[in-house]
Amino acid sequence: MATSVTDLDGLVCETVSVPPGPTRRRPSPRASRIGGIAVRGLAVSLLVFYGLLSVYPFLWMVSGAFKDVQEVTSSGSLLPQRPTLQTLIDTWSTLDFALFLRNSVVLTGISLILIVIVYSLAGYALSVMTFPGRRLVFAGFLAILFVPGVTTLLPLVLLFYELGLLNSWTGLALAFANGAAPLAILIFKSLYDSIPREIHEAARIDGASEFRIYWRLYLPLARPAIITVLVLNFVSIWNEYVLTAVVLSDPEKYSLPLGLQNLLSTNVVRWNDVMAGSLLLVVPVIFVFVLLQRYFVSSITGAVK
Repeated sequence: MATSVTDLDGLVCETVSVPPGPTRRRPSPRASRIGGIAVRGLAVSLLVFYGLLSVYPFLWMVSGAFKDVQEVTSSGSLLPQRPTLQTLIDTWSTLDFALFLRNSVVLTGISLILIVIVYSLAGYALSVMTFPGRRLVFAGFLAILFVPGVTTLLPLVLLFYELGLLNSWTGLALAFANGAAPLAILIFKSLYDSIPREIHEAARIDGASEFRIYWRLYLPLARPAIITVLVLNFVSIWNEYVLTAVVLSDPEKYSLPLGLQNLLSTNVVRWNDVMAGSLLLVVPVIFVFVLLQRYFVSSITGAVK
């Protein structure tokens, strides 16, 4: 350590030079690269393990649908030793699958039409139009997202009883449409907010009414939002069991999940038939998602062209 003293106008300045301390060695580029590869490899391995763990029940269901009753209860292999289509054929005829499929298609279709018509208009009103309490109304719809659906089951059934809507598709369609309100309005409003305001102003200057602006300009641009709302609600309505089981009492009006329950109501459950029925139930959902996934992903990522 070196010290020097300088006298300048009565002031003493002391300069101290401190020898440099030990330098910290940086990891070599090769070590950093190896460490990064190890971290990515561990993350990929965990994701692959989680994916296999998640898809295993589905693979077991598909495998069981092509086994006979002896093999499905005695063999744990995912590959059927004696694959057969007879299980699917028997399940289709025994379950009266054509009737339940028609009921599910009609009920889901009516509900989805109501959802798109009502909430595309509601999203337009909350996004474009100005009226007192607009933000409060939107906040109220968002608050419904935090209310568990099961808490509204008993009041909903009592309301159906008072209105004479028990054992009717009309009541179920209205209930499904009402339950879709918060998320559907959020999706439509978010998309309408991304559309330049100048489009609306130019249309108003040209003398177009609000409904014509919505129908000719905003609704065509909302195709990604419409697809997203349709896919999300199609899955939930198609698979709904609790509300339909409480409301419907006529077997002729049962949807597919209720019809599938008949396979579990016997004294001896044939698990291969249950898996075959489950496969028939889930195939339309997979088909719809694969068909519309491009629009679904583009809406989720907010891509508006």
